[in-house]
Amino acid sequence: MTTIGTYVLDTRTNRIGEVMDHLNGHLQLRPIGGGVEWDCRPVDTEPPTPEALLSERVRTRNKDSRTRGSLNL
Repeated sequence: MTTIGTYVLDTRTNRIGEVMDHLNGHLQLRPIGGGVEWDCRPVDTEPPTPEALLSERVRTRNKDSRTRGSLNL
């Protein structure tokens, strides 16, 4: 069983998500940085590479800083 709080790659969508819960045989995943959760079968996941995880974290942080910057005009 995948541990809550770990990151996995949804191989169907090529999205990395944090495991938030296990429900009805599915994992509930949330995007890095928050957002709408989605369901994924455990067989459709694999651990993300360290490079992919870092890239997603940087992309999310950059997006967040651009959003905050535009709100402070």
